[in-house]
Amino acid sequence: MSEVKIEGEKQLHGTVKVNGAKNATLPIMAAALLTEGRTVLDRVPRLTDVRTLGIILDALGLSVERSNEHTLELKIEDEKNCECPHKHAISMRAGICVLGPLLAKRGYARVPLPGGCVLGDRPVDLHLKGLRAMGAEIKQRGGYIIASADKLKGNRIYLGGPHGSTVLGTANILMAATLAEGVTLIEHAATEPEICDLANYLKKCGASITGAGTHTIEVEGVQQLEGCLHHIIPDRIEAGTFACAVAIAGGDIILKDARADHMAALRDVMEYMGVNFEIGSKIIRVRREGPLKATDCTALPYPGLPTDMQPQLLSVLTTAMGTSVLTDSVYPERFTHIGELARLGADIVRQGPQAVIRGPASLSGAYVQASDLRGGAALILAGLGSEGETVVTGIEHVDRGYERLDEKLTALGAKIVRKGAPPFQAGQLQLPFHKQAG
Repeated sequence: MSEVKIEGEKQLHGTVKVNGAKNATLPIMAAALLTEGRTVLDRVPRLTDVRTLGIILDALGLSVERSNEHTLELKIEDEKNCECPHKHAISMRAGICVLGPLLAKRGYARVPLPGGCVLGDRPVDLHLKGLRAMGAEIKQRGGYIIASADKLKGNRIYLGGPHGSTVLGTANILMAATLAEGVTLIEHAATEPEICDLANYLKKCGASITGAGTHTIEVEGVQQLEGCLHHIIPDRIEAGTFACAVAIAGGDIILKDARADHMAALRDVMEYMGVNFEIGSKIIRVRREGPLKATDCTALPYPGLPTDMQPQLLSVLTTAMGTSVLTDSVYPERFTHIGELARLGADIVRQGPQAVIRGPASLSGAYVQASDLRGGAALILAGLGSEGETVVTGIEHVDRGYERLDEKLTALGAKIVRKGAPPFQAGQLQLPFHKQAG
């Protein structure tokens, strides 16, 4: 198990480049199952989740090769296997994204129920509801989803759930609809930028899609999709995490290749607290000089505050002056990091889907354990603002969604030492798959 040792109270200064978005990359990789020819994806982050999905896709006959540090080349070599490997699929939520493409292109799919971070109940019933409406026969047996269809047919599909739109459900139905007969109307679709990026990739491949970015997406099925070159959008969660790092540690940094328009809700909350944002062309300058002010905020589906930023923002709020209330209406159980933050001295009381934070807390270093991706990032940020030395173990969770987070923070002035080899060595291709392009 990897861990990082953080010496706190070091301000951050400098420039950090924001990678391509993890939550856009994974569905787009899965969408390559729908295509003929070659797909080239640029700005692909080097993450363990990307590596895991690459192994899954390779088992499904889709060659996945790294031609350089942040470029993937994908091409169908064999379409006989329609069973997703259990060992790798259960380790990540995004493995479910192969269900729609396999069913649409090959007519059959056997996919394990998804795993990933433990964030409370995250059912896939809306995925299955949508595919059934398109004519698929679906059974659940032995921990697997088993789906078949001679040919999917377009239909009207409503994807609203108890906590809002389903992002991966929208992605699955959108992908399946591209090769279905007729027109599919997806209502209460997710509007996240990552869904727009998936739609843009599919349109480059020849799909007929309108309305992506709104709650109503219309897809007219086509006979065939051809691979293309596509640049992944910047990761708004990574950018937001670095903004939170500055908020908690102090300093002045520049986020290079960030999309300010994808971060409006987070910027609004943090500006109220006293963090300064200056927006330039493909850059965002983030500064925090004075004390932070407490605030109340709620994680909501896009364009609201992202649930993936809730843990990091919670760490920041522990240092703000006054009482804050942070509500997560997307994943109300996503508060496993509260107990670990309490070890550092945070004063937080959970009340159902809400956390009440009394600040400013005098954080002091301690030994804490990450149990999920964003919660792990939140603990690292809290360590930046703590007096003395903090050790965060379970960093392999963080590696699933951040490319060398510890190294990037160190380059900005943080004092962090990692114990245990990172999954990808800086300056080396360190291919996640069994072969290399070229």
